[in-house]
Amino acid sequence: MASARLSSEDEIESFLAREPKWSRDGDTLVRSARAATFPVAIGWVVAVADVAELMDHHPDIDIRWCTVTFRLASHDLGGITPADLELALHIDGIVAP
Repeated sequence: MASARLSSEDEIESFLAREPKWSRDGDTLVRSARAATFPVAIGWVVAVADVAELMDHHPDIDIRWCTVTFRLASHDLGGITPADLELALHIDGIVAP
């Protein structure tokens, strides 16, 4: 479920320091990953969708052949929340390095 507050700058910077696959684009966390095949990329999307549904917190996902880009922000609060940081960690557990 989406958090009721925005993450602090310290929380975001600490997360980015620990999780180098993620970057920040304004008020959004971003990660791209390249899959070995298109079906693998789609599998990642399906697995992330399952987690997002359980969390009731949904990322923006862009699929370009074997490259999948995840963008996380809580649009209703206008920025990055603890739920975005949590979902990013779930995505890391799904998407190959």
